[in-house]
Amino acid sequence: MTSSNNPRRVMLLTGASRGIGHATVKRFSAAGWRVITCSRHGFPENCPWEMGPEDHLQVDLADPQDTLRAIAEVKGRLDNEGGCLHALVNNAGISPKAAGGARLSALNTPYEDWIHVFHVNFFASIILARGLVDELTRARGSIVNVTSIAGSRVHPFAGAAYSTSKAALAALTREMAADFGPLGVRVNAISPGEIDTSILSPGTEKLVEQIPLRRLGTPDEVAKAIYFLCTEASSYVSGAELHINGGQHV
Repeated sequence: MTSSNNPRRVMLLTGASRGIGHATVKRFSAAGWRVITCSRHGFPENCPWEMGPEDHLQVDLADPQDTLRAIAEVKGRLDNEGGCLHALVNNAGISPKAAGGARLSALNTPYEDWIHVFHVNFFASIILARGLVDELTRARGSIVNVTSIAGSRVHPFAGAAYSTSKAALAALTREMAADFGPLGVRVNAISPGEIDTSILSPGTEKLVEQIPLRRLGTPDEVAKAIYFLCTEASSYVSGAELHINGGQHV
């Protein structure tokens, strides 16, 4: 049990249903954090962490109104935590594919896909941060935006909408760091490379030959970096984008 002098830390995590999200929940839960998870899916049965469905929020981040509804619900859930949110991790991301899993280029990505991708991958991050700014300020909290290696290089598998949304999120991270900093809230990004999750495309094994460490990263390795950026270990780090890619860009 946490004392009033050392209240339980609380994190809101989007995109919690698989991969990096799962690993992040487990990492923070093991450290005693309360993790409120968000995804477009309901709370899964046989979930790999002990958090109950009362700490899961089903929300469609592609829908601004549903995102605002979720913010109001999160505020209510934080009432028992002194209205404090110690970390917001914007991890949700979608990367639509063409028929047969082919890459969607700038020439063949439907307009509707551009809008859908940007709402989930970009706009939801700032809507959530602005909506919960009081709770983050109260806790002198930390925001982590999950960008991507595809945000700075044309990627053989990630589509144009996904890549540009992640590039925009990296730029937004800098803007947020400047604007949230005076409130005592740090804002950083992590940029994962080829991480061994279900979102990987066939042919990724060929990319491993270009990575100096000669292997894929693991979701837990990304979760550790997120944890670092949400704790006192990184208390003077803000406006940074931490590349987690095994040296792939060198």
